[in-house]
Amino acid sequence: MIGTTIEWYDYYIFGTAAVLVLNNQFFPTLDPAAATLASLATFAVAFIARPFGGAIFGHFGDKYSRKKMLVWSLLMMGASTFIVGLLPNYDAIGIAAPIILVALRFLQGLAVGGEWGGAVLMALEHAPANRRAFYASWTQCGVPAALVLSSGIFFLMQKTPPEFFNTWGWRIPFLLSALLIVVGLFIRLRVSESPEFLKMKSDEKDVRVPVLEVFRSAKKPLILGSLAMASPNIIFYICSVYMLSYGPGVVGVSRDVIFLSVIFAAFIQVFTIPLVATVADRLGKKKILQAGALAVAVLAYPVFLLVDTGETLLIVLAMVLALPVAHAMAYSVIASFIPELFEPEVRFTGASLAYQIGGIITSAPAPFLAALLYTETGASWGIALYIAGAALIGLLAITLGKERKAATAPKVEELTHT
Repeated sequence: MIGTTIEWYDYYIFGTAAVLVLNNQFFPTLDPAAATLASLATFAVAFIARPFGGAIFGHFGDKYSRKKMLVWSLLMMGASTFIVGLLPNYDAIGIAAPIILVALRFLQGLAVGGEWGGAVLMALEHAPANRRAFYASWTQCGVPAALVLSSGIFFLMQKTPPEFFNTWGWRIPFLLSALLIVVGLFIRLRVSESPEFLKMKSDEKDVRVPVLEVFRSAKKPLILGSLAMASPNIIFYICSVYMLSYGPGVVGVSRDVIFLSVIFAAFIQVFTIPLVATVADRLGKKKILQAGALAVAVLAYPVFLLVDTGETLLIVLAMVLALPVAHAMAYSVIASFIPELFEPEVRFTGASLAYQIGGIITSAPAPFLAALLYTETGASWGIALYIAGAALIGLLAITLGKERKAATAPKVEELTHT
């Protein structure tokens, strides 16, 4: 969970910066609306890279080591994030600045593409058979925890004088990632290898090229796993990224109100995710995921109605309904549902590809499409309809997916002699 929190912190500070400052720093020659869309498009570049990261890290994770891939993904993410913090802006080096920014964002996408599958499998494959949703959900807790950290640090940086914020203040969250990476490495280097992976190796069940095997024999799980991500992803990225511009620009509330509402809701979600997963271990993963998809669809419009009031307490309530309620129900059990669609010998690759392809389809365009929908309609109902429609697609994919009955993970010490 801690390692995942650090990686997603690095990933999310870019999204926050894309709304707050990257438009001015790297796209100053565009008008304000076009610059914002350009910075959000830069944010989306990482989603294109994520499936490639899933395939690359998944290949080596399925063949050689789950643990080593977690270490390498953390190093790649940390290095690219730190360099963003030192990158000269457009005024300093011209067109090279946005080009390098996009390249670094692509590296972030590669890293996070390998992060999720490895972290989830390390938790899932160590778990008892009757607690797999609960164990895997702790890596999911890293997402709201990272959102709390990234939003919190940018909230503090915005309180600095504008001159400082526009020169070094916005860079500090990126530079701080160097310290966090040290903590993450300290933890990940001490985690034991996955017992299911060790058993697979001892039974000599590994395949030569996992990604080809996924496309050959696991196409249905790949498609269903990707589409299942529609339920949680769109509402999350609209609330955590798009709302930072929608609140001040459309509703007319202070950005501080949006920041604090998101931070408060994400903090609660750190606790509701494992709670939902505990229920899923008892009632069944599919039932909880189906309920979560319906919750996202039903609550999408009320969330925007509450935000549109401009009242602080109602905006807080909107974020609570969106994140620790709807998103937690739709997201917590994904960590055990998607990997168990695949056999152990291709699980890292298959789960990573499904999660990351789902990200391209659902997460990447969400802030951009939300901004476009509001521009075209002049109202929030179009965005809410977009969220609800995506959630229903996710519901269909979850319903068609097969819920696997898992055996208890073997003990590591029984396998390490191999």
